Amino acid sequence: MATGESESSEDHLNGLQLEAVIGFNGHVPSGLICHPDREHFIYPLGCTVIVQGINVRTQDFLHGHTNNVSCVTVSSSGSYVASGQITFMGFKADIILWDYQKREMLARLSLHKGKIENLAFSPNDLYLVSLGGQDDGSMVVWSVQKKEAICGSPASARSAGNPTTLVYSNCRDEMFVSAGNGTIRLWELDLPNRKIRPTECQTGQLKRIGTCAMMTDDDSYFYIGTSTGDVLKLNTKSTLMSDYGPIKEKFSLGVTALLLLKTGDLVIGTGAGIVAHCSGSNYKAIKKVQLQGAITSITPRGQGHQFFVGTIEAQIYRFSYSDFKDELIVTCHSEAIHDIVFPYGTSDLFATCSKSDIRVWYTPENRELLRITVPNMTCHAIDFMRDGKSIISAWNDGKIRAFTPETGRLMYVIEHAHSMGVTAVATTSDCKRIISGGGEGQVRVWEISKSTRNLEEVMKEHISSISCIKIKKNNRECVTASIDGTCIIWDLVRFMRRQMILANTLFKCVCYHPDEHQLITSGTDRKIGYWEVFDGSPIRDLEGSLSGSINGMDITADGTFFVTGGDDHLVKVWDYNEGEVTYVGVGHSGNITRLKICPNNRYIVSVSADGAILRWKYPHTK
Repeated sequence: MATGESESSEDHLNGLQLEAVIGFNGHVPSGLICHPDREHFIYPLGCTVIVQGINVRTQDFLHGHTNNVSCVTVSSSGSYVASGQITFMGFKADIILWDYQKREMLARLSLHKGKIENLAFSPNDLYLVSLGGQDDGSMVVWSVQKKEAICGSPASARSAGNPTTLVYSNCRDEMFVSAGNGTIRLWELDLPNRKIRPTECQTGQLKRIGTCAMMTDDDSYFYIGTSTGDVLKLNTKSTLMSDYGPIKEKFSLGVTALLLLKTGDLVIGTGAGIVAHCSGSNYKAIKKVQLQGAITSITPRGQGHQFFVGTIEAQIYRFSYSDFKDELIVTCHSEAIHDIVFPYGTSDLFATCSKSDIRVWYTPENRELLRITVPNMTCHAIDFMRDGKSIISAWNDGKIRAFTPETGRLMYVIEHAHSMGVTAVATTSDCKRIISGGGEGQVRVWEISKSTRNLEEVMKEHISSISCIKIKKNNRECVTASIDGTCIIWDLVRFMRRQMILANTLFKCVCYHPDEHQLITSGTDRKIGYWEVFDGSPIRDLEGSLSGSINGMDITADGTFFVTGGDDHLVKVWDYNEGEVTYVGVGHSGNITRLKICPNNRYIVSVSADGAILRWKYPHTK
């Protein structure tokens, strides 16, 4: 990330305007937080913390972390947000303190190494306590006003495991609780002596791994959710366990999130994706709802009349406490996205594909319209037929599947299309042919009619997986890029090779210039190559990136600008003739896998390996 930032500041390049992000990292424990103003969510995505309006779909981005955000917390007054990150072994992992009102960074606190496991603010915003990951193993208390560390201590006894969860007292700024693998500790802050003193909490014969914690409003008790699937209730004064439950029917795959209600009852989220309303006396489930994916966050809105639930499958649900019904309000990909495509001539829809699913999105509202799921398979590439009647998709089980874009119904399957998975796919503008590329390097032409799909020709030249296919407007020629270091221009009438482009790189992407006399290619050598289509001779090459492969490119309909994205996490807009970068977009935190300019040049949409979809305003509008 740092390389890209320094590069853009050197050249004084204009920044692309980020319009919207579709993405939520559901793997962060308690990562989804409803702000005390009741109008906004706060959640992490890659190295960004996103503040999103609940009723009005506004988005603000807190940029500053250099690696993935591992924990987020908000102070009880709502004026501060703190977030921690992971980093490489032996390096300092930063905590960033943000001013919520101004949406800007107040301080960068760095002491811990490797990873910040958890964070908690004291009730009156005086202190922030941070817990380092297992390679760090320390607990540090920071002064929020002075923005410096007050004191620290090893987080657990040598004989115990690592704590992973923190909860602060609701009344006193000097008390907090940590829990984890075989350790539950009540900590007292002694400010005059700058010390924190732990008291081990006794659970008798029970051996448990704490996963989440909650404190009652009056601080008399605190609750610990465990990986065994029960809840422990401990007394704050005596540090002894008062009771636990459910005794018999424990929650499958552990209790992963807790919410205490004013009535004394609990809302429990489990690793099996169940949200249960449990009685406070015997922890028996009164009501249960099954959601998609393990629950990682439960956050109340205001007094808890409504609460929101975040799952590992990157879904956010809204619950009302009265009827305990779930409503899905945010969805996104939870795995790497492999491709994005717009239907011909429209910018209001686009489709993305990922592990086991294809999703169709409504661009202006960032809303998911359709999800097509094929369990346990990976979709490598997609294309819309020109007539808009089918989505053609390439899968790793060697099949090409066609679905209807409105309902997601499976129209047909081409079995055994390629022996090592289908890796690229393209359709002709007359909707009569599909050209597919496979992991074994073959390029196959399929004739498509209403009822039949016939293999018309197999073209064997490439010796490794095909990464990209583009077809000329007249459907008489196509170009295929492969990771064997060649791009081949094929004659689609005689099914012969016309030209071969060789370079010492793994080609990841190729585009025809709209006048179709030239090609641009890119790949792992970070160079953007311009080539003559007629004889395959090189025209020039540009240094496309300072670090990492270039994985995706797209060119405007008039050919004046093109965009690239890759492992340096930057979206770059280039002037085709000058070969100069005109705009740079900083916002991705995973490797960019593909990106597209929408048909009427309003947006650039880029997708990345962390499951994020970013929509940028296209800068060169007439």
